[in-house]
Amino acid sequence: MNLYEHTIVARQDTSPAQVKALSEKYSKIVEKNDGEIVQTEDWGLLNLAYAIKKNKKGIYMHFKIKGAGKIIEELERNEAIDKNLLRYITVKVKKFDLEAKYFSKKDEYEKKEYKKDYNRG
Repeated sequence: MNLYEHTIVARQDTSPAQVKALSEKYSKIVEKNDGEIVQTEDWGLLNLAYAIKKNKKGIYMHFKIKGAGKIIEELERNEAIDKNLLRYITVKVKKFDLEAKYFSKKDEYEKKEYKKDYNRG
């Protein structure tokens, strides 16, 4: 079993219902090919570094997938056809970091123990 982190970027004018449908669609493709979705994160609407197909923002979704390489081939084949998606990327990893929330709200981040104490001398 290989471990993959897979991120897709949908167009900024995609409705929340369509975003949920996209997430379910790609989760079903993974499960259909004997894979497992370990974690799904909705990173929300973020600025793009440059305009892609006249879009300056995109809705990011991140999947942590456990399975064989054929799953990724099937996912990317379907994503290349999908008109709602701007970009997708898959990275093979050695292990998952299930605790870190990279795109959580700043308030949630400060509540954690990660907060630095700047008053120390």
